[in-house]
Amino acid sequence: MIMIPCKINYGCSSFIKLYALLHYSQIKFMNIGFDAKRAFHNSTGLGHYSRTLIRLLTEFYPDHQYFLFNPKKSSRYQLQGKNIHEITPSSFPSVIFSAAWRSSWVKQDLKKNGIDLYHGLSHEIPVGIDKTGIRSVVTIHDLIHERYPQQYNPFDVKIYSGKFRYACQHADKVIAISKQTKQDIIDFYKIPEEKIEVVIQSCSPAFSVMASEEEKKRIAAKYDLPAQFFLSVGSIIERKNLLNICKALFLLRNEMDIPLVVIGEGGKYKQQVKDFILQHGLENKIIFLSDKKIARTDAGFLTAADLPVIYQLAIAMIYPSFFEGFGAPVMEALWSGLPVITSNVSCLPEAGGDAAYYVNPNSAEEIAEGMKRIYSDKEFAASMRTKGWHHAIQFSPEKYAKGVMNVYKSLW
Repeated sequence: MIMIPCKINYGCSSFIKLYALLHYSQIKFMNIGFDAKRAFHNSTGLGHYSRTLIRLLTEFYPDHQYFLFNPKKSSRYQLQGKNIHEITPSSFPSVIFSAAWRSSWVKQDLKKNGIDLYHGLSHEIPVGIDKTGIRSVVTIHDLIHERYPQQYNPFDVKIYSGKFRYACQHADKVIAISKQTKQDIIDFYKIPEEKIEVVIQSCSPAFSVMASEEEKKRIAAKYDLPAQFFLSVGSIIERKNLLNICKALFLLRNEMDIPLVVIGEGGKYKQQVKDFILQHGLENKIIFLSDKKIARTDAGFLTAADLPVIYQLAIAMIYPSFFEGFGAPVMEALWSGLPVITSNVSCLPEAGGDAAYYVNPNSAEEIAEGMKRIYSDKEFAASMRTKGWHHAIQFSPEKYAKGVMNVYKSLW
């Protein structure tokens, strides 16, 4: 912690001088450390969360120093600035066993760099950090592995549960990204409510910047996007419910000829979805954008730099997930002026507020009805865009950064 003395006006009365000395003699600038593995290496929600938060904190609170503890160098994402310092393992055995460095040995580097507060951005903190005198915060995004363990490898569930529970028990503060996640932390891990702060995440400010028509045309041509399309963004796993979106498109096959663009990766469940598409003649209606060659090689796609414009080109975001910790694509879409169809369960009503069109995620019929109405009723779609913007600004990047910084300050 850097202590900066303030100047005192010695023409003041003794009382005022004493008050000033007591209350204004020092400004606290912090050395804040982050678990930056996801920030440098992850292209999905945890990575976006990490990069967005780090960038916002360095922008709105530039007087602090930010240390990014990265177990391995990466060229995919860059986080640079005069107050940003990337720290990687520098000696044996840490350079060989980088996972152990991240989970425990990093404590030596935290102390060497004078870290005052450490933030585990994705469910973990170094083992034993509570014995170093360094205050710690952990963000818990969701406890889906506790709610739906059957969707995970049993060994992974055991590992996740151990790490998440340890972090919640030993961190000084826990940030939950939604009220739903906070309640799950209380229910599953019995963490005291007063230890948990809900700080609803924002998204990259890039989503609120309206692209020019020229830029929209460039991106549409670059990815060979159709003139009109619905959009689905997220990992292609059972919980995200892409199959029911495809079923909704099948129900609408004779009413409108609008394709679905899918952004996301998957495995076994993705193949199940593709089998349904093939069996029901939807090959020309579903575009897996992430499978295209350009998506695997172009920096604009790999870093998500082109994503905001793709959002703005769509008719609506379709996100009928069965369960989420927050549902970042919902917030990204609202910031982009894009109507959203999402689920009426889990925390998704928190993310969508009064601006989204809510459906039962089990009902392809309800999803289809929402898609049809947004496409055919231009006035309704316009009202959704307006409501979406008003809802999104409640979670502005500045408010989000302030919420996290207030958690830090509570530990100073």
